Amino acid sequence: MISNGKFYESQFEEATIELLREAHWQYAFGDDIHRKYTDPLIEEDLRNFLTVQYKDKNLTTSEMDSIVANLRNTGGQNDYYALRNAFLLYRDGYDFAYSDGRDNPFRLEYIDFEHPDHNIFRCVNQFVMEQGRENRRPDILLFINGIPVCIIELKNPTKQNATIHDAHTQICTRYMRDIPALLKYCALAVISDGAKNALGTTYTPFEFFYEWKKIENEDKAGKGLDTLRTLIRGALSPERILEILRDYVYFPDPTKEDDTTEIVCRYPQFFATRKLRDHILNHLRSVGGDGKGGTYFGATGCGKTYTMLFLARQLALRCRKQLGSPTILIIVDREDLETQTGKLFCRSKQYLEDEAVKVFETRKELAEEMSMRKTGGVYITTIQKFAETTGLLTERSNVICLSDEAHRSQNNIGSKLSIQAEGDTDKIGAKITYGFAKYLRDALPNATYVGFTGTPIDETVHVFGKVVDQYTMKESEDDGITVPIKYDPRLARVFLNKEQAEKVEKYYRLCADEGATPEDIAKSKAAMSSMEVIIGDEDVLHRVAKDIIEDYKRRTETTDRLQKAMITCADRKIAFRLYKIMREMQPDWFEKKKALNELVLTADEKNKLHDIAFVNMVMTRDKDDEKELYNLLGDKEYRKFLDAEFKSEKSNFHISINVDMWITGFDVPCLTMLYNDKPLSKHTLIQTISRVNRKFGTKSVALSSTT
Repeated sequence: MISNGKFYESQFEEATIELLREAHWQYAFGDDIHRKYTDPLIEEDLRNFLTVQYKDKNLTTSEMDSIVANLRNTGGQNDYYALRNAFLLYRDGYDFAYSDGRDNPFRLEYIDFEHPDHNIFRCVNQFVMEQGRENRRPDILLFINGIPVCIIELKNPTKQNATIHDAHTQICTRYMRDIPALLKYCALAVISDGAKNALGTTYTPFEFFYEWKKIENEDKAGKGLDTLRTLIRGALSPERILEILRDYVYFPDPTKEDDTTEIVCRYPQFFATRKLRDHILNHLRSVGGDGKGGTYFGATGCGKTYTMLFLARQLALRCRKQLGSPTILIIVDREDLETQTGKLFCRSKQYLEDEAVKVFETRKELAEEMSMRKTGGVYITTIQKFAETTGLLTERSNVICLSDEAHRSQNNIGSKLSIQAEGDTDKIGAKITYGFAKYLRDALPNATYVGFTGTPIDETVHVFGKVVDQYTMKESEDDGITVPIKYDPRLARVFLNKEQAEKVEKYYRLCADEGATPEDIAKSKAAMSSMEVIIGDEDVLHRVAKDIIEDYKRRTETTDRLQKAMITCADRKIAFRLYKIMREMQPDWFEKKKALNELVLTADEKNKLHDIAFVNMVMTRDKDDEKELYNLLGDKEYRKFLDAEFKSEKSNFHISINVDMWITGFDVPCLTMLYNDKPLSKHTLIQTISRVNRKFGTKSVALSSTT
C-alpha cells in the first residue's frame, strides 16, 4: 500500500540502483559500510585500490597514510576552491616522493583513467554524513575508489509538491551548507523526479541542468522516463563517467573575481568532440589525409565555443601518439569574437595544460611566437590578420585550426578578378584578389582545418570537409538549451521595389564574397548611399524610433524581469541618426547613470556600478567619422567596457544600437528583444536573430523587424 508516498519513493530509488547495477556499479547500502559518519570517503576502497595499483612501489604504512590524508585534507579559501582543488587532485594525481628519500619518485593517481577495470565503482544509497550538528542522508552517491564523485537526489514522481527543483535545492543549498566535507569531492550532480532526469554540477544553476538523452550519438533522443536510462548508461556508466571526469568537467583558472564556475559537458558537446577528434586524426596531412578536419553544425547558442575548448584538450592531451604536442589555432572573423573566445581560452591554461595560451594583436606577433615555439600553444586570432602580410608561418602538420563561424570569410579560398575602370590612374586595370582563407592556408599549408558553424553552406563543406556531427535549432529548443523566438513584424515596415531589393542583395553578396570586416563595410561609400536612400528616409526613422521606444516600454513596464534589447541598423549613418532621434524622444535614457532609478540602489551597489547611458551605440570608429560620432564610439578599450556592461545584469546599459558588431557569436542571456532594421538573409539572418535565443530564467523572447 501507499503510505504518504514513501512506498513509491523507495521504489524509485531501488529502480535507479538497479539501473546502476546493470551498468556495472557495485551496490552497497550506506549503513552496511564500516566507517565513521563524519568520513566522506570509503577508506577501505581507497586503500584497496592504492595497494593493488602500486604493489610494486613498496609503499610503507605511513606513506599510504599520507597519501590518504593528502586527499582527505585538501582544502581551499572557500567551499568552491576546496572542490576545485580536490577534483584536480583526484583527476590529475601528484608527484609522489618517498619519505625516506628513496629514488624513483612517481606520479601517484587516485583514479586509473587508462584502465577502467582497475578501479572500484560503488553506488551507495542512504549514506549518512555528519558534520557539526548536521546529519544528512543523500539518496545515492557514486564512489570511484572510495571517492564520492557524483551525488544523486531523487524526488517522488507521485508527489506534485516534490519537484526536481527541490532536488536541486537539496543538493546545492542544504547539502552545500550542512555537509560541505562530502560535497567537496562531488564534481557531478544528478537531480531526478522520474519524468525529468538532469545532469549538472554542484555549482550549476538549476536552469542549466540538462537531460542526457542519448547513450550513443546515433541513437534517437530519449524522452521522459527513458532519460533516466540514457543518463545512467550514456553518462554514468563506469567507462563514461571516467571519460567525463577526465576531460569534460571544466574549472576556469582562478582569478580575483568571485567566480564559482564549474561546467560539465552536455551530451551533444560530448559526442561532437569525440567524433571531431577521430575525424581530424583520419585527415591529417601526416597520414596522407586532405587536411579537411570536418564541419560541425551546432545550432547558434548551443555552446560551440565550449565544444572547441573540450576538443582542444582532447587534441592536446589524448592524441600524443598521432600529434605529438600540437599547436591549436582558434580562428575567428570578428574583433568581438576574438575578445570573447580569447577570454575563455586564456582562463583555461590549467585545463589545457599549456601556459602558452594567447590572443595576438598582429600576424607579426603570431609569426614570432610560432618561430620560437615548435610544439604546443593555443592561439586565438582573427582571420583578417593573415592578410596583413603573407607567406609561410610553418609547414608542420600537427597544427590544427578551429575556425569559428565558418560560414563567412573563413571559406573564401579562391581567387577573384577585380576590374577598376576609373579613378587614380595607377589603380586602373584588372587584378586578382584572394580571400582571407587563402592567405591562412598559404601560411599553414599542412595544417588541418575544422569548421564550426551554426549555419552551414555548401562552401563551408567544400573547404572544411563533410558535416561530421550536427545539433539543430529544433533539438536545442527541445532540450531547453535555447528558447524559441517569437517574430513580431512592427508597424514601421518599409516596402522595397524589385530594383531596390536587388541593390540590397548585391551589397550583401559583395560583403560576403570579400569577407568584409566592419571597417571594410563602413568604407563602402557607394553601397552605403544606396542603402540610405532605400531605408534611411527621415520619416521612416522617426517612426522606427517611436515604435521601438513604445514597444520596449510596453514589454518591460509590467514585469520586474530584466530584459535587454538590441537594435540592428543597416549602416553607421542610419544608426547614428536613429540614436539622435531616440535621444530627442527619450532624453533620460541617454544620461549616464548607475541605474534609471538610482534611489532603489544600496550604497554598496552604487559603489560597484559604473555611470553609463541606458542606450549606447556599439561599433568601431572610422577615421572619417564626424567629431560627435567619433567621440561617442570610443576606442577598443571602451568597446570592451561596453561589452562587459551589456552582459552585466546590474548595469544601466539596457539597449544597444549596432550595425555589424555583436550580431554573431555574442552571448547575453538577458538579451530578450532584437529590433531589426536592416536587410538580412540566409546565415546572417539566422546568426542575428539567434542573439535572443539564450536561456535566462523563465525567459521568453521577441524578434521585431521594421524592414
